Amino acid sequence: MRTALYPGTFNPMHNGHVDLVERAIKMFDRVVVGIATSPLQNPSELGTRVELAERALSHISGVEVAGFNVLTVDYALEIGATAILKGIRTVTDFEYEFQLVGMNRVLEPEIETVFLAPAEHLSYISSTLVREIASYGGDISKFVHPAVAREISAG
Repeated sequence: MRTALYPGTFNPMHNGHVDLVERAIKMFDRVVVGIATSPLQNPSELGTRVELAERALSHISGVEVAGFNVLTVDYALEIGATAILKGIRTVTDFEYEFQLVGMNRVLEPEIETVFLAPAEHLSYISSTLVREIASYGGDISKFVHPAVAREISAG
């Protein structure tokens, strides 16, 4: 079984993320969306981010969502992934992610990294921008799953 790990903080998961998972499942038998803890984010939010991602991805068969708190390559090995999936929107994304590829290859040479670009109509969406719009009371419903929009608006 070909398994890919799609890691990130997904704070929040938005429609660009969903698009990548929908396309990745056509290339892999199983896609695990690994939601990482982050020193920059409240660890107690991990459960909420996992739950919201599960809702946003519930229509896609072969997808699992789980939280993790170890090195990405270690988690990839733990779940049997042979590839790490990364979304690339901009040149800046590529530069950062390419640096991670080098580090991950040194740590675990058997795991490949696969880059996917989001659909053009979703390429401008970022979690940071979604959070910023929401912080000013803006309508984020065009960018995220309804459950995510409700959670963020309530918070």
